[in-house]
Amino acid sequence: MFRATSRLLACRVTFFTRTPCGLCDTAKAVVQNVKAKRPFDYEEINVMDAGQEKWKSAYEFDTPVIHIDKAEAKETTISSMKLMHRFNEEDVTKAMDQVEQS
Repeated sequence: MFRATSRLLACRVTFFTRTPCGLCDTAKAVVQNVKAKRPFDYEEINVMDAGQEKWKSAYEFDTPVIHIDKAEAKETTISSMKLMHRFNEEDVTKAMDQVEQS
């Protein structure tokens, strides 16, 4: 699991992935392109890793999924703003705007 954090950022994106997953590779590139323009906290979770049973049961057959939360949220939850499967940079940016304004 990789995590980079900063208190100055408005959003946190949690990226749920598994290996191999071609859609995940494409989605990760989309998220990284958005991050290059609009920084946010980032956490990546491989749902197949030991200790990730909660997320495996939720997303084993649905990756990629991203959760978008306010940066100050203690952790992501199933009820977080989410985008699944195929999304583009505009989708991610709009979802971040919604989270920031909520």
